[in-house]
Amino acid sequence: MEEVFQNNAEGATKEHEIERGFLMLVHQNESTEVHYINRQPGRSYIQLHFGLKGSSRFLFNEGRYILEVPEEKMLLLYNPQKDLPIHLEIQPKSWLVSILITLPKFHGLFSTEAGHVDFLSMENKDKKYYTDGAISPSMAVVLHQLVNTQLHPSIRDLYMKGKMYELLSLYFNKSEETDVEQCPFLIDEEHILKIRKAKDIVLANMAEPPGLQELANEVGLNLKKLKVGFKQLYGDTVYSFLFDYKMEYARKMLESGEFNVNEVSVKVGYSTPSHFIAGFKKKYGTTPKKYLMTIS
Repeated sequence: MEEVFQNNAEGATKEHEIERGFLMLVHQNESTEVHYINRQPGRSYIQLHFGLKGSSRFLFNEGRYILEVPEEKMLLLYNPQKDLPIHLEIQPKSWLVSILITLPKFHGLFSTEAGHVDFLSMENKDKKYYTDGAISPSMAVVLHQLVNTQLHPSIRDLYMKGKMYELLSLYFNKSEETDVEQCPFLIDEEHILKIRKAKDIVLANMAEPPGLQELANEVGLNLKKLKVGFKQLYGDTVYSFLFDYKMEYARKMLESGEFNVNEVSVKVGYSTPSHFIAGFKKKYGTTPKKYLMTIS
């Protein structure tokens, strides 16, 4: 794996070549000025961009069209019909991770059964594909591990290659957006609003969330419609969704350095630090203390 640093008047980029046709670019702007990144990857590359901190902007058509990538959001770009040059503004105190992978290399990562990846299908192979979304807690951990790894060079290459494959697996394993035409329950907009209200109530009371029946009563749905609708809209059960949110919230609190493990465990609703530590390890595969050591 080749590691290249580019520092010039326009900005700074750290480049890692994972394999031929497979690159990671890490843009970290800790200055008080905007950094500008310009790159010409060519139309054969799929681009994935992950906003880890602050905000970044992609400029297209000489700045006439702008795509924002705020913190905790991601963007996928692919257009086999024309080049997609990267003209990027990295705002002060902002981090962005970009993955560039050629379509042949990308195809080689998936089996012929991977029909859930839209642009792998034959009917879509010549079509452009743009999509955005939120970075999941699991993806956020992998991204931070990639950016902050301090491993010895002799094993760093293998580690980063494994983490890159893990990141792509997590990205393309995410729940597909609900297809309203195939989901009669969600045709009723009023039900959608009630389910979103239920999600907001649970997150606002994450330390002491209401029971499912109480939650259903509060938003005006029967229990079955709440459970089925929540799973269809958010891809998970109410309490699994809440668990992921609590762990991500806890991770950010720990990273801030303003709270210790005991304080974080109380704020996210655990009766004892040991229960919180067990939950954190279940989610991220490591204890809070060991996780902080990997990013320090």
